[in-house]
Amino acid sequence: MHVLKTIGKSVREYKTPSVLAPIFIVVEVVMETVIPMIMSKLIDEFANGMNPVLKYGAILLAMAVASLVSGMLAARYAAKAATGLSANLRKDMFYSIQDFSFREIDGFSVSSLVTRMTTDVTNVQNAYQMIIRGAIRTPLMLIFAFAMAFSLNWKIALCYLAAVPIVGAALFLIVFKVMPYFRRSFRRYDAMNASIQENVRAIRVVKSFVTEEYEKQKFAKHVEEVKNDFVRAEKILALNSPVMMFSIYAIIMIIAAFGSQMIINSQATELTTGELTALIGYAGQILGSMMMLSMIMVMISMSIESAKRITEVLDTETTIVSPEDGVKEVKNGEIVFKNVSFRYSEKAERNALENIDLTIRSGETVGIIGGTGSSKSTLIQLIPRLYDVTEGELTVGGVNVKEYDLVSLRDAVSLVLQKNVLFEGTIAENIRWGNKNASDEEVKRVCELAHAAEFINELPDGYETHIEQGGSNVSGGQKQRLCIARALLKKPKILILDDSTSAVDTKTDALIRKAMREEIPDTTKIIIAQRIVSVEDADKIIVMDGGRISDMGTHEELLQRCEIYREVYESQTKGKEESDDE
Repeated sequence: MHVLKTIGKSVREYKTPSVLAPIFIVVEVVMETVIPMIMSKLIDEFANGMNPVLKYGAILLAMAVASLVSGMLAARYAAKAATGLSANLRKDMFYSIQDFSFREIDGFSVSSLVTRMTTDVTNVQNAYQMIIRGAIRTPLMLIFAFAMAFSLNWKIALCYLAAVPIVGAALFLIVFKVMPYFRRSFRRYDAMNASIQENVRAIRVVKSFVTEEYEKQKFAKHVEEVKNDFVRAEKILALNSPVMMFSIYAIIMIIAAFGSQMIINSQATELTTGELTALIGYAGQILGSMMMLSMIMVMISMSIESAKRITEVLDTETTIVSPEDGVKEVKNGEIVFKNVSFRYSEKAERNALENIDLTIRSGETVGIIGGTGSSKSTLIQLIPRLYDVTEGELTVGGVNVKEYDLVSLRDAVSLVLQKNVLFEGTIAENIRWGNKNASDEEVKRVCELAHAAEFINELPDGYETHIEQGGSNVSGGQKQRLCIARALLKKPKILILDDSTSAVDTKTDALIRKAMREEIPDTTKIIIAQRIVSVEDADKIIVMDGGRISDMGTHEELLQRCEIYREVYESQTKGKEESDDE
């Protein structure tokens, strides 16, 4: 019921077509079940001349037209309601994902979210359309057809009651057998989509290592698994039609035999030829409805699994929300960590950050270095509340980050992540992600500060140069400079560069840092880097090790007392000297 209620909330403005479709279905079913009755009267009175033919013929024509129009309107409204529901579900899921914190995003794989927003929503759409049409039509058809058959001749109609349980049991057994394969196929879809996304995203690596054949084999395996599940399911479903057709023709033969005998023995007083024809027609309607019911059960069972997966996304509430009347102004870029510890989930065996005590004054330039896995990126992701601290307190501008309005806090913090992404569009459009209302002069100015203007001006279309999806048509260093420019356009109180100059040469790196030092002196600047040269002129340098602050000080102080820092510096300096000697 919870799943149905959650999915039902997305019907919204499509409630009217969702109601109109079943209403027209009722009209269509009534017409279809009355037509055999009228046809029987036409057959029985055919010998009385043309008047009965014209009379009943006109009635049949009117009923056929009414059935046709009702069916068309039902199909139209059902399609509108179902496609509207799918559109709303996709929007609701997408909007929910946009509100997720990093913690919630970590709980779903990208491929799984894609499958849920495409295949699963399509399954629910098809099921909803079938429910408001078929699931209404089928039981009504059974009820009305049974009623009309019993009104004609209850003795012959009892044949239906004998056949329906047998047919129903066979069809539901088919559905029961086929459902495990459909359930498993969703997990196969996730794996297949993950393989596609991984391959496309890393296509340059694949080609550089000449592993196309391996990737083809891996993908073929996923495709084969999906295919095998559906083949097994379809083999079982293939029994549906022959079982139904055998049942229909068997019932028709039985009804024809008993009915013919009854007509002859009673000289058409208990049963007429027209009534026998109508009973045979009702047999087709009843058993056809049973067949449709089995298909509806398969579709609904598939959609229930899809609906559960959709509901998981819609039910996931972000753990990071803006408080009521949250603080909307960040006074300055001062950052204070007070005994902060953090772990990614409650199930994590240990903290990613442990007992962090750190004060960064507004306008300071702070460098952070450390080995892989030392939680450098984790530390700075707490500042704009991409994650929330597990223990302790984190303040920005003298206010606990949990007390800020999220939009205001994140507007005051520009974070250039390690793996930044450019979006499809022009260079200018990508830069304006930092401020959509920025003038052309402001865009050009931040590009100059990030030393991106020099290569942009060399492009034929300049700032109107089209960027392919993911920034695949620019180099790594160019992408990083564009991302820095985008961050600077926000005019943040805090600027965080998470290894964001690793792809640029040391000269450009130094020029970028010089420009930031001179142009935005009041902005707090945090630079995570692997190269000592990128942070050696910082006001202070933090050395991270195993989720803790190992040491902190200026470049000269750390060289004297911090073994980790000294080893990194000497290894990089030695490597540079050897390179220069060569």
